[in-house]
Amino acid sequence: MSADLAQPHTPVTAEELAHAFEDQPAVVDLSKYAFEDWLTLALFVGMAGCVVLQFVTRYVLNDSLAWTEEIAINALVLVVFLGSVMCVRMSRHIQVDVLYHYVGATTGRVLATGVDLVRIGFFAYGTYLMFRYARLVARERMTTIDLPRSVVFYLILAAFALMLARAIQVAIANWRRGYSVLERPGAFDGFGD
Repeated sequence: MSADLAQPHTPVTAEELAHAFEDQPAVVDLSKYAFEDWLTLALFVGMAGCVVLQFVTRYVLNDSLAWTEEIAINALVLVVFLGSVMCVRMSRHIQVDVLYHYVGATTGRVLATGVDLVRIGFFAYGTYLMFRYARLVARERMTTIDLPRSVVFYLILAAFALMLARAIQVAIANWRRGYSVLERPGAFDGFGD
């Protein structure tokens, strides 16, 4: 193995390792999480449960439960959209901020405000489209469970409405602060505001 590929590690004695367990654990701060984060976590756990149940019934018992796949798929879709709410709230969606390093502060502020307005417009339009689509498919039923398919789409509509609300909150916070994550990404390196 070449020296370039070797990863150097700091040598630690057994005594130092043993004392590391005596340190006080870090205080857990759950106030950073909003209700949509907990709802997303619950849906993720439910989806994981359906996938495990599907695996066990299909490969261990050789008698698959058909409804587990449909529930897992719908839960995955909801996890994606509700997880996006958290990304909007924390300004964690993919973004390109290289341009802001080459323009002046005033131009950067104008561009960042424009991005905030475009984001709000996008989520407002997405909310409107999901509302129309959910009403359109309101009478459809799920394939394996006798539930209306619109339940999933109304929850996606709620996620879009939450993304819109969070985008408005982020825009207001950016306006009050005087800069956004695009202008000063270093100020947002932590968990979020």
